[in-house]
Amino acid sequence: MRYSKFIVALVILLNAVFATAVLYVFLRIGSEPSTLVTAWFAFTTGELMALAAIKRKEISNGKGGEEA
Repeated sequence: MRYSKFIVALVILLNAVFATAVLYVFLRIGSEPSTLVTAWFAFTTGELMALAAIKRKEISNGKGGEEA
């Protein structure tokens, strides 16, 4: 998988930016968008789990996931 490391790093960066934005909104307004926070982290967790499943499938098929 060529871009898996990039995708993981991007998801971590986006989660950090999102958490910072939520903390800023909480500081300014005093209210946390809890449903949005739950949906965001569920989405990013699902994406990482899907990426891990693809990687696991490549390894089990004997490709080893080596990048060309």
